[in-house]
Amino acid sequence: MIFLRHPMPDVEPGVCYGRLDLDIAEIGHEQIQEALDTTPPIKNIIASPALRCRKLAEALAEQHGIDLAFDERLWEMHMGDWEGKPWKDINRQKSDAWLKDPFNIPTPGGESFKDVQVRVLEALQHADVETVIICHAGPIRATQMAWLGLSFEEVFAQTPPYAEAVRIWPPQAA
Repeated sequence: MIFLRHPMPDVEPGVCYGRLDLDIAEIGHEQIQEALDTTPPIKNIIASPALRCRKLAEALAEQHGIDLAFDERLWEMHMGDWEGKPWKDINRQKSDAWLKDPFNIPTPGGESFKDVQVRVLEALQHADVETVIICHAGPIRATQMAWLGLSFEEVFAQTPPYAEAVRIWPPQAA
């Protein structure tokens, strides 16, 4: 199965975002074109409804002449009270407490990474290996943990690239 992270969002470096519905940065248009040039033929697309995902999904669907579906469960992690705030302005005691176990501990007013994983895996239940998933780094990492048996630390050791194919095989297709 091919996963594509959205193009680079238009947001200042150091800002905490997850559910903010950000547009793409100027370079995002080039990233979409690169994805159009390099993504193999596809039959199905399921995408996060976030604007930064929609733009890539709609371009690929048009190029391949296929319909696409949007699924709310593919949104990025909800960062709660921290959404849109510079990390430097977030209460350090609260962020340090969360960082002790972000897989199980939700952000204030948001969700845990485990919450992300549960909803993403539900969204992927009926997808097949010919489906392209256009989403965010969090859902890609959550899938890698579940399907590839990687740890939280392993999936966060590298960041999925913007608008480039990441192949992850569902357990039943392995």
